[in-house]
Amino acid sequence: MIRRKTTVVGGGVALLVTAWLFWSWLTYPTDRTPQGAYLRVVTAVNRGKPEEFFAYLETPAQHACYTIKNYRKKILDRVLAAYPEPERTELSKASARFANAPDGADVFAMYAHELGWLNRLRRDMSGIHHVEVQGERASVQTARGTRYPFRRRENGIWGLTLFTATLVLEAQKSSRDYSIVDQAAADYQRVSSQHVTP
Repeated sequence: MIRRKTTVVGGGVALLVTAWLFWSWLTYPTDRTPQGAYLRVVTAVNRGKPEEFFAYLETPAQHACYTIKNYRKKILDRVLAAYPEPERTELSKASARFANAPDGADVFAMYAHELGWLNRLRRDMSGIHHVEVQGERASVQTARGTRYPFRRRENGIWGLTLFTATLVLEAQKSSRDYSIVDQAAADYQRVSSQHVTP
């Protein structure tokens, strides 16, 4: 008799948990709303994985991360091919982290950890107090009074705009760095070719 009651109670608890999970899934806002995008950012922040909310950054921020990766790869390749030591080792070490990142999301995660963005979000993010939407822009205000700006992306997903300016500046810096490295590499190659004995 006791065994039967335990089975019934256990089955009832499992059914309630399943129903709650199903209800949560049904009522969880879509990422086509600022609330849904914000909640997905909060989930990734709570897990300590900024790369998981890369999809919820606005498009220029995402593009900037890929640009940084691509230019750092070009810098790394150019340095390894043309620079003498010790400059080769020093400069390749500086670019290798971003150059060898598997994806733009990984580049973003490096910045999020190194610049303290993840810690800042952990401190500031809380429940949603209210949301203001004006056309393609939205602002999510938290219960703590912090505002998070979002912009609707081309695919309908809302993207956080908080880090865009910094990432775009870093992408521009990577482009300038490549121009300098490329010019210096050409100079090293020219000098090297002049010292080759016929």
